[in-house]
Amino acid sequence: MGVGFVGGEHHAVVVVGGGQAGLAVSHCLTRRGIGHLVIERDRVGHEWRTRRWDSFCLVTPNWQCRLPGYPYAGDDPHGFMGRDEVVRYLEGYAASFRPPLAEGVTVERLSRRGHGFEVATDAGTVTADQVVVATGPYQVPVVPRMAERFPRRIRQLHSSEYRGPGGLPEGEVLVVGTGQSGCQIAEDLHLAGRRVHLSVGTAPRCARFYRGRDVVAWLDLMGYYDRPIDDFDDHDAVRARANHYVTGRDGGRDIDLRACAREGMRLYGRLTGVADGGTPEFAGDLRRNLDHADAVSESIKDSIDAFIESAGIAAPGEPRYVPVWEPDGDPPPPDMERVSAIVWATGFTRDYRWIRVPVFDGTGYPAHERGVTRVPGLYFIGLPWQHTWGSGRLSGVGRDAEHLARHIAAAAVPARPVPAHAPYFVHPELLGS
Repeated sequence: MGVGFVGGEHHAVVVVGGGQAGLAVSHCLTRRGIGHLVIERDRVGHEWRTRRWDSFCLVTPNWQCRLPGYPYAGDDPHGFMGRDEVVRYLEGYAASFRPPLAEGVTVERLSRRGHGFEVATDAGTVTADQVVVATGPYQVPVVPRMAERFPRRIRQLHSSEYRGPGGLPEGEVLVVGTGQSGCQIAEDLHLAGRRVHLSVGTAPRCARFYRGRDVVAWLDLMGYYDRPIDDFDDHDAVRARANHYVTGRDGGRDIDLRACAREGMRLYGRLTGVADGGTPEFAGDLRRNLDHADAVSESIKDSIDAFIESAGIAAPGEPRYVPVWEPDGDPPPPDMERVSAIVWATGFTRDYRWIRVPVFDGTGYPAHERGVTRVPGLYFIGLPWQHTWGSGRLSGVGRDAEHLARHIAAAAVPARPVPAHAPYFVHPELLGS
């Protein structure tokens, strides 16, 4: 697997990024006989290796791992792959069709060149008729500036740097953010016996199982993962929604922050600031945020109930969730003398500064229709809600890859001889001949 990177070459298609999205595109192009090069800054599975903690596992069951031509074939389809298993899955996928993959090469600039593109890297420059950007949505970890106001003795790290309780100094830990990463990291620390202080945001939650099935299985059966973004009035708001927190750990279960609080985890509202002396300040919205998360979870159950009834499916009944803990007013802030570490589960932002092509909207988001931009020959893949809820996942990225492969094939320019004196191999139209 892999090819050497040669500066000065021309390729029909360059795919920037060798994660699951880039590999899916490569598979679809390979199947169509379309020559291409995949450029990966590190190596296959790098993001999963380096930005996931030791106990990390998927929140979607293994049967949803269905990259093009490589559905999950293990003996635990209803289980949840751990971090290292996901890496092996991706490595196995790449080995299954041996993509033209150049690893360890960083793309530094993408710009137009005539009717095609110039891709400048730290190993040289190549040109391409068409380019697919498959770098994903989670490029730059976000840590708010208020972090500077905490005492320097406290170790601070982003969720992408967290590996496990043993990697943090002894003492209590403040976790900021309750998306999937924040809740799972807080639970990881809590199960290890650490005193956890958790700043609870507005992310919704979801039950793991309901009425005899994994909730993901119900949602898949109901077509939720196939619902296109065009069904929604506000695309930007939908794409910005936080994912529901749940876990696949130990065979899968709910993450019930109320139960964690009953067991000793300290919950607060959103972190709004840091006072002089390094004391965190929280909004008085803890009760509202917990109630909102529960309401979303129960509304999903309502939808499942309605589907079961309308489809005439025989499914066991199940009692609804009853809150096991309620906050008693606004809790006092943690004693920061006892806090030794802060984990910022505050997400990521995009970094497309290397793309010198006018393809972005006013927010800096790629303007596209299911990955096809208005710039002929430039595509994106792997974005959340690129087309459906499953677009950024192992379950749905393959359909988007096939869609782009069809566009790429339709737009492919037949190769013609190139003058020997050309500085490097480019399409004749780029040379004006």
